[in-house]
Amino acid sequence: MRPTGKFVAISAATALLCAAAAVWIFRSSEPGRATTASGEVRPVWTETDWPFGADPWGKGKAFRCKADDCGGEVQLYVRAKLGFCNCTAGIADDGDLDQMGDLALIGKATPIGAGREIIVGPMRGRSRAYRVEGSRNAALSLAFNQRCDMVAATALVGPGAPASMEPAVLAFLNGDRMLRWAEIALGL
Repeated sequence: MRPTGKFVAISAATALLCAAAAVWIFRSSEPGRATTASGEVRPVWTETDWPFGADPWGKGKAFRCKADDCGGEVQLYVRAKLGFCNCTAGIADDGDLDQMGDLALIGKATPIGAGREIIVGPMRGRSRAYRVEGSRNAALSLAFNQRCDMVAATALVGPGAPASMEPAVLAFLNGDRMLRWAEIALGL
């Protein structure tokens, strides 16, 4: 009995699909690489110890994205600042962001351009890129609030990482894990 054309086509399509899945699984499991189905590298954030000393705002959460996963080393520092935000206007402009953000943790920084409005979960705020003085690193300062309480996030972007890591940082901050943390930290 000879296989029909339809059977051969289905068998070939199944074999091709299995081969593509095997290649995708193999590439996804390479050490240090996380890829999407289209093959693009996506950030993998690993929690690390808070590297800064004590200050009035206390410790926050620190995360690292390795160079293999982000194109260059990225450190992300996030912490709540209760009662620090303008209860009416929030983080309305770049001056508010400069005052309320956490850039002081990483040193003196100069703005690269104007900031922009961001949304993290139900919260609104601002984001702005900076050049870190005396370093080849860049920084991204983000702050967003709920009523009078806010979250400050600072991403230190090492050489080789894409110029703007903002979409990756915002995606991480908008993930379930970080939104749950923000709810608990801000008492929402």
